[in-house]
Amino acid sequence: MKKWIEQITRKPLWVNMVFAFLLVVTLVFLFFGSLNWITGFGKTQKVPSVTGQNVQAAIKMLEASGLEVVIQDSVFIDTLAKQAVVRQIPDAESIVKTGRTIYLTINRSIPPQVEMPNLTGFSLKSAEMFLLSLGLKMGNISYRPDIARNAVLEQLLGDRPIAPGTKIPTGTVINFVLGSGEGSGELEVPQLVGLTFEAAKLMLQGMNINIGAVVALNPITDSASSFIVKQSPAALSDSLDMSGFRLPNKMKAGQLMDLFLSTTPPATTDSTQSQY
Repeated sequence: MKKWIEQITRKPLWVNMVFAFLLVVTLVFLFFGSLNWITGFGKTQKVPSVTGQNVQAAIKMLEASGLEVVIQDSVFIDTLAKQAVVRQIPDAESIVKTGRTIYLTINRSIPPQVEMPNLTGFSLKSAEMFLLSLGLKMGNISYRPDIARNAVLEQLLGDRPIAPGTKIPTGTVINFVLGSGEGSGELEVPQLVGLTFEAAKLMLQGMNINIGAVVALNPITDSASSFIVKQSPAALSDSLDMSGFRLPNKMKAGQLMDLFLSTTPPATTDSTQSQY
């Protein structure tokens, strides 16, 4: 080593500078000459389509094409096969360099679990949207008498109630029992003829009877102070009891009552309703 250094130092300075220059040029030439080989410049290929295939088969196909594979993410879609490729990046038919990494998203074998929410009291539409946000499905709908029309009374897994907080897989089908909008018991139809529209509304609200059609029999500027001159159903039926009195009509909570309004009160509040 010492001898080699002495030989260099004995040579003129310009000789050493020329030697160093040639050495640098040679190294630069070798570097750029091998760069294409190192980077695979100019060697491209199309990415094969593996979406929908089993992940193991997809990996074999991609690696056989000279591509690298990384499983980037997993999701759960119950309409796809388990362990199937859901998405690939870059997309199929993309032009990439040989050795490019292809990122795959696969379908999980086991669905994730969520907590069953408490949907009692929700409207049908709100309950359905809540289920969808959790990856659950709405199944069969049945009704039972209740004045809460189309409100959820029970949530069922199969035919059994499911408690809020229960862990269930996404994709589970939930059945609902909804209110029919009518009560289970019958009420005597109230006599509204002769009352103002405002007073009649308050009475019907207290009995959970809904107002249906409201018909003005003459021009009305203030409906609240107008009078009920006819109602449907009427308070009294055409049937008579043993004493000859007309029997009251019956209706259920949640049913509709049609009202007919006038600016002048009726002469009577019973059979004269039929004259309008």
